Amino acid sequence: MTKNQIIQNITDLKSHSSINYSIKTKVETFTEKLFYTLFDANAPMNQSIDDLEKLFKEITKIACKKSEGICDGIWNQFLEKLPSVLENLNYDAAYILENDPASNSIEEVYLAYPGFYAIAIYRLSHELYLLDMLLFSRLMSEYAHQITGTDIHAGANIASPFFIDHATGIVIGETTVIEKHVKLYQGVTLGALSVSKDMKSTKRHPTVEKNVCIYANATILGGETIIGKNSIIGGNTWITKSIPAKSIVTNTTITEVKIKELK
Repeated sequence: MTKNQIIQNITDLKSHSSINYSIKTKVETFTEKLFYTLFDANAPMNQSIDDLEKLFKEITKIACKKSEGICDGIWNQFLEKLPSVLENLNYDAAYILENDPASNSIEEVYLAYPGFYAIAIYRLSHELYLLDMLLFSRLMSEYAHQITGTDIHAGANIASPFFIDHATGIVIGETTVIEKHVKLYQGVTLGALSVSKDMKSTKRHPTVEKNVCIYANATILGGETIIGKNSIIGGNTWITKSIPAKSIVTNTTITEVKIKELK
């Protein structure tokens, strides 16, 4: 097969697709610029907002499937949400500083905590999700996933303050509801019991009520599953049914320690 034939075959196989790959890199640039604008004390606000608007409109030109007038107005709607998002993120950061004995300053939380970065990009992408910018929001959340190892779907409903420690391996599904003062450790999954396309419009993921702590590698599944307030979920637990308030759930696996006899 000649080079020209190979090119033609690839072109034919791509003919069904209208993907513009530049949107991915544009969203990544926008995400970093947005985080910088919100958290760097020296960010030139007027210029930064103008730069963000330009990037945003380049992205929506590719991603927005609505009429031109509606697409043009989405930036202003998103911009109006930024102060309230930032306020919630400041609460999140303070909650992390308050509860993590390893944290030394609020600056450290903003700059060096992957859990905070994941929460920040979730809160920003969630606003895009609510504006029905689904591809844009998904690309933002996947960028945070790539950097932090934390996969939070932009559609999840997560109150502030919220604390993720270590972050790596956490998965939070689209219809998850998390109330205030919840703490998650690495490897936690808040997922669906089964996956089927006809479940798209149903609640597939758990609800976690106030003041719950979920330790490493716990798996909680199902849209009807509710973790009652003030509960503690131990590491490596597997939960598919609701847990009453003020519960302590532990994995009953027994670990034995034996001393080797010296010969």
